Amino acid sequence: MFKLVENWREIAWRSHSMWGFYLTGAFLLLPELIFYGFGVDTNPRLWWFAALFAWLYGMFGRLLTQAKVDRTTTRSPVPVALIAAVLVGALMFGDWRGGDTPLAGPDVVELVDDDADQFLAVAVPFVGRWEGLRLVAYQDIVGVWTVCYGETKGVQPGDQYSQAECDAMLAVQLMAYRDGLHEYLTSETISQRLPVHRDVAFTSLAYNVGKAGAGRSTAVRRLNASDIAGACEALTWWNKAGQRVVRGLVMRRADEHGFCMRGLA
Repeated sequence: MFKLVENWREIAWRSHSMWGFYLTGAFLLLPELIFYGFGVDTNPRLWWFAALFAWLYGMFGRLLTQAKVDRTTTRSPVPVALIAAVLVGALMFGDWRGGDTPLAGPDVVELVDDDADQFLAVAVPFVGRWEGLRLVAYQDIVGVWTVCYGETKGVQPGDQYSQAECDAMLAVQLMAYRDGLHEYLTSETISQRLPVHRDVAFTSLAYNVGKAGAGRSTAVRRLNASDIAGACEALTWWNKAGQRVVRGLVMRRADEHGFCMRGLA
């Protein structure tokens, strides 16, 4: 039967090794709580180093000789400022959008596909949900005036649009990216392996990473080779920005993977 040591409360509050455990757990859980609570994707590398430091601190602290605890004090061996510093640092280097914005402004494209209406009915809400909607022009992180779903072409301070206008702009963009991506697909792929939801998944990738990047990807090569499941899996590989995995991109790629696999046994 388990039995706590007599001074377990003092050890739990004042022991260096215990605080190493507390900090390690906090640094592993906080990025998840921040993302799901506030939608902020913080820097995972900073959290990793913070957790490693806390783990090493706990290991080393286990070997330290600690003076007898003064029962009149409630002071812990770890300053709260340490946790606050890591938290602020992670937020400062966070990715607030969770993904890349479109790489080019829209060009006017004539919607000549028989499937265009069906495609856009699915694609606009799907991609729009991941890009985020802003009806009033704002300056992005590098100072470029942006509006709607990441539109930058010709945007001026004070520009305002309705959601319907933004949806129309996004529709034009998506058709341009879809047409560009289809240039990398075989006629057989387009006619036999590209139902609407899979078409949306691949167009969403192209809109996010660029037509050339998506068109030359393993996902497209596998789709052209009739490896549909492998192609859908390869979509999930595009989950990095700035050489680090971004949680928002992981979730977007998972959503695209689900669309891509729709209808497969």
